[in-house]
Amino acid sequence: MPEMQRLALCNARLLDPASKLDITGGILIDQGKIAGVGAEVQPHNLAADIRQLDLYGQCVAPGLVDMRALLPGDHARHKETLETASLAAVAGGITTFVCASDSQPALDSPAALHNLLQRGREIGLANIHGYTALSQSLQGQHLAEFALLDAAGSMGFMDGNRAVSNPRLLLNAMRYSRLFDKMILTHAVDPCLQGQGVMNQGGLASKLGLSGIPALAELLMIERDIRLAEASGARLHLCHISTADAVEAVRQAKKRGLTITCDVTPAHFHLDEQAVDDYRTFAKLMPPLRTQTDIAAIMDGLQDGTIDAIASDHCPQDQDSKRVPFAQAAFGMVGFETLLSLTLKPALTGNASLLGMLRKITAAPAQLLGLPVGTLRVGTVA
Repeated sequence: MPEMQRLALCNARLLDPASKLDITGGILIDQGKIAGVGAEVQPHNLAADIRQLDLYGQCVAPGLVDMRALLPGDHARHKETLETASLAAVAGGITTFVCASDSQPALDSPAALHNLLQRGREIGLANIHGYTALSQSLQGQHLAEFALLDAAGSMGFMDGNRAVSNPRLLLNAMRYSRLFDKMILTHAVDPCLQGQGVMNQGGLASKLGLSGIPALAELLMIERDIRLAEASGARLHLCHISTADAVEAVRQAKKRGLTITCDVTPAHFHLDEQAVDDYRTFAKLMPPLRTQTDIAAIMDGLQDGTIDAIASDHCPQDQDSKRVPFAQAAFGMVGFETLLSLTLKPALTGNASLLGMLRKITAAPAQLLGLPVGTLRVGTVA
């Protein structure tokens, strides 16, 4: 609408981690792009035809960038659709999100990715992207067609929440990915050590009579993947790490100059394994919730830069998937609406930097993905 083409947000607290900006000022928006940012954007400096909104000191930050969502897709529309996911995302302040390759239908072909991207454009709420398959049909046997998937707009290659058990396949994928400068993303849980595990291995699992997933299952796969990345020179991104040992392994890899990045979910630095006591299936996640020691290590990793980003791992489930015996319940919980509040909570309690935490869900994931979003800089899309 013509009257909305030029808009000024005035009297706001501007928070932009990409520019290390935390000031009082305003933002001028012209034709959908940021045309001015700073203290000079004041009502008395603006032309008469510019619509003004006085924000009375409220915060303005870049739209959030969520690195990973696992959507159930068309076969389970009662859990989530791309439309409801988009509504949930924008309700939580997320303007860009990336679907994992095992979102249904699996993103293992250019046609599937094109369909996702086209549907996202038609919905028109959030910018929707997708990671595509690392292996054909996500089976871990043969490499997917990286060149075709890259040309179709892939953000990176992964097999979703499936570990790549074959190290030769993963090494070949890493070497191949260098031709496109795209990330290889891995779900680092050894499937043999995971077995039939449904929660963190330890005293609580024994008390509940549930099969546990040891922290070692994550560490072994992470160390393997780091070694393969070192041998290949690939960009490796480790998804949703959850243990103190994993954080330290990534820290040491970065000290050696390797191009290793990682993310965590808000659940894994707010909740520990006690959340599943009394068989509370709503907190059954993959990877499982760990211990207070792991939470402390994750917070240290977030603050010292070892952990690059925070992703929601939005994975909606319905009552029929959760209100069953714990071992049978599905992994996952919603995350779009709570990503901002849970990420900023440590900053609001004085345990972390506000801009530092906000960066993990704006500029940092945008940089990893190579997307021109996550900032309030002049010239970027508003």
